[in-house]
Amino acid sequence: MSVPQYRKTAALALVAGLGLSLTACSTKSDDATSDAGGKVTITVDCQPVGSQKDLLQNWNDDVAEFQRQNPNIVVKSVSVGEQCNNPPDFTARLAGGTVTDLFYGYMTDLQQVLDSGQAMDITEFANKETIPTWDSVDPALKEVFTEDGKLYAVPTKNYSMGLLYNKTLFQQAGLDPNNPPKTWPEVREAAKKISALGNGIAGYAEYSAGNTGGWHFTALLYSQGGQVLTEDGKKADFNNAMGRQVLQNLKDMRYGDNSMGSRQLLQWADLLTNAAAGKVGMFIGAPDATTAIVTQFQGKYQDWAMAPMPGQDGPAKGTLGGGEGYFFKKGLSKEQVEAGLKWLAYEKLTPGKGQFDYVRAKPQNQPVGLPQPTLFSVGSDAQKQEVELRKANANLPVENFTAFEATPVPIKGEPRNAQAIYAVLDAAMSGVLTNPNANIDELLKTAEGKVNQLLAAES
Repeated sequence: MSVPQYRKTAALALVAGLGLSLTACSTKSDDATSDAGGKVTITVDCQPVGSQKDLLQNWNDDVAEFQRQNPNIVVKSVSVGEQCNNPPDFTARLAGGTVTDLFYGYMTDLQQVLDSGQAMDITEFANKETIPTWDSVDPALKEVFTEDGKLYAVPTKNYSMGLLYNKTLFQQAGLDPNNPPKTWPEVREAAKKISALGNGIAGYAEYSAGNTGGWHFTALLYSQGGQVLTEDGKKADFNNAMGRQVLQNLKDMRYGDNSMGSRQLLQWADLLTNAAAGKVGMFIGAPDATTAIVTQFQGKYQDWAMAPMPGQDGPAKGTLGGGEGYFFKKGLSKEQVEAGLKWLAYEKLTPGKGQFDYVRAKPQNQPVGLPQPTLFSVGSDAQKQEVELRKANANLPVENFTAFEATPVPIKGEPRNAQAIYAVLDAAMSGVLTNPNANIDELLKTAEGKVNQLLAAES
């Protein structure tokens, strides 16, 4: 699931209930080639949906301004509704050949996109001429969309995970909100104190269903220094001391301390609903989880702060990162690819424009100030400009993210076949959170076998 990128399971809940009709995208090249007037037309999916009125208006305004600045380019926006964030629908569009010229995907989608034969190698076209900030884009993000030295997509968003905690509950429990837990044993101790407040409050909450459990198992494993797969990607690599420690930590909190609440099998919206209601003390997530808590579940920004991912006996050895980008449909002309890259540069990769137009976003009460996305390398010109603009227009308590931003943890991307693996690992997570007699060794052994079968079938 945002470095990335994986098909972020959180997005499944974000689109729930939109009820939008899906618009098929023509795959005929004459829909997107130069017309008699010399104009180049490109189709682009995943414009904001109708319920996001300000965001949709911003997108449409940006398209109009981009076309004014580039009169030879026509951008046709295509809404595919929830397909943009729904893995099965995305896969169906790939299989059906109905992707747009520029089509949105998560960082974990690279392999299935390549397998579909729908993606175009854009290596020779992505440069400072088409994307002026290209040299500032974090090389690690470019690498996520690279296979055998060939670039297939442009990264447009990313995130990394840390420990989100409720400052108000910390204070009520006698904890220092300016000194959050740095290790998992400290998380456990804090969770006990928070849950002792009663009223159905969970000191620490965790996912265990809908692929979200496997997603978070991966993040927790990275904090231990582990990895889900071997370096060659051919075998599972979590049935070991680090994987056991992940599940033991959770089992201890769930049943040893009773600090995780009685309701389990939580998915994305479940946990955030509880968090917004003041019923969760801590959980791991990305900075934009706070936005969802506020905008979708009626929570308050001032309640939430973020610290780096905890480690077992000291600083975390890694944290999961994810994100998204845009692929280019195979068969586009040179002119179309260059036009598409220019559009992405304008809308996604220019400080002060598009998604980084903080001056516009602030009065619309869109969140400004979150340390996300962090697309540009630290110290690069684009990064400095983005940070300056973000801080100048912040409309939320940025100090709540100071510890997270000031103490970066090494980022690891998601494993190959992430969603299928996460589905397997859900069982291990749900096992330790719903069964006090769960055998951790057996849970990991079973998951290991299933993942190895999955990988063997893919090879």
